Amino acid sequence: MRYMEYRIDRAGLPERWSLETYPWELQPGVRKAVIVQLASLDFLARAENLVFIGPTGVGKTGLASALLLRALQAGHRGLFIKAQELFDEMYRSLADHSSRKLIDRLMKIDLLVIDEMGYLNLRPEQSNIFFKLMEERYGKRSTVVTTNLDYDDWYDFLGHKEMVGALLDRLRHRCTTIRITGPSLRRSTDTA
Repeated sequence: MRYMEYRIDRAGLPERWSLETYPWELQPGVRKAVIVQLASLDFLARAENLVFIGPTGVGKTGLASALLLRALQAGHRGLFIKAQELFDEMYRSLADHSSRKLIDRLMKIDLLVIDEMGYLNLRPEQSNIFFKLMEERYGKRSTVVTTNLDYDDWYDFLGHKEMVGALLDRLRHRCTTIRITGPSLRRSTDTA
């Protein structure tokens, strides 16, 4: 039990959402059967990706966290990181020439959850390292991304059209995309 707590703490889960505590009744925009199927973790064995797309507050982070928790409980290595933190860490790795070390560390993670991929101010170098990371994880490790942007909008914030096209091609090739169009759970729980 203590070791599991250590692994969960180390993975950086923001909240202890689980599939049992997710407010399914408040979010009609999520098909529970699809998420329960994903919770079998077959997508990890196949090194497939998941992308949750939807507006703020609909429960994307909660679902990603619940799947990460399930993976950790099943013995997989996992990490939850906000997109801004990841890109900041990538930028710092350029300054001290540790980008290869950072990518190698992230390659050891079975399930990498990148939360709030969206309206970030990025330098081209950060986009380049992110592309390299996703290129290396492709077909080897699973990545979950939560975002409020549709795929076509990624060109604007990541820049470099050809690179983004290649990135999206890899990300979406072996991927389940879940679009959540329901109400904000924050408003639902405020009025409940």
